[in-house]
Amino acid sequence: MTPRVREILTWYGADNIGVLTNLARLMNHGRLAGSGKLVILPVDQGFEHGPARTFGMNPDAYDPSYHFNLAIESGCSAYAAPLGALEVCARDYAGEIPMILKINNSDSLYSPKGDPISALTSCVDDALRLGCVGIGFTIYPGSTQRKQQYEEIQKAAAEAKKAGLVVIVWAYARGEQISKEGETAIDVIAYSAQIACQLGAHIVKVKPPTAHIEQAAAAKVYKEQGIKVEKMSDRIRHVVESCFAGKRIVIFSGGETKTTDDLLKEVREMSLGGAFGSIMGRNAFQRQKKESLKLLTDVMDIFKGNNQ
Repeated sequence: MTPRVREILTWYGADNIGVLTNLARLMNHGRLAGSGKLVILPVDQGFEHGPARTFGMNPDAYDPSYHFNLAIESGCSAYAAPLGALEVCARDYAGEIPMILKINNSDSLYSPKGDPISALTSCVDDALRLGCVGIGFTIYPGSTQRKQQYEEIQKAAAEAKKAGLVVIVWAYARGEQISKEGETAIDVIAYSAQIACQLGAHIVKVKPPTAHIEQAAAAKVYKEQGIKVEKMSDRIRHVVESCFAGKRIVIFSGGETKTTDDLLKEVREMSLGGAFGSIMGRNAFQRQKKESLKLLTDVMDIFKGNNQ
């Protein structure tokens, strides 16, 4: 156990030994073990976007075992997926990599603008049965359905924590009163991260923020207080600060498909800003395996070199 991992565990003093053990398992696995940084491979896009849109550019990825192998061979901290994908292979890879069960999901066959909400598709008992270290859950701050979502994660998080599981919250702001540009605005991303922390998340997942400020009331404060948002590293730093002054782990998604150079440039800025890591799906597994392995290795090397 490194001093950095021990320090991070002290931030979760209200949690039981099971939760702390599973947090330690996450932080002590893979190429980033002991650094306090995480790179997680999430593969829920087949459910969210459909199989052809997700796996058609790399047909090997239709097989869930491909993702297990990619996560293991690259040295990822964990692998996250919905129930079905984990059930196919969990026995074959038992104990080889920490698993996270994504317990709510949505599809793109119906896409409401103002009230996105994911359906509960599995539960804490499934996570325990499969040997997972934690559960993942998506919330949509700004949605007209946010009340139901917040109440669902409150119940699921309480059950998960009692069982000793880590709670990871995907926080994606969407709704009628948030513009498309606003979904990744710095004030909206920071606010969404704060909401996830207040809901009891151990780990928060958000998108990389842009310099756009969506809310007029927030823009006034950002200007008056001189909060820096021009550089990506400054924006990342502000999001980390918004997560209880950095006392909650916050990791950033890879987002839309990017070139390797653009992606690595973004990751460097994240690392400089103090991000705890990356949760990278499409930008990894949609590439051919050799390229994916190199990309994930490069991402981990960037985070390993900046252990703020």
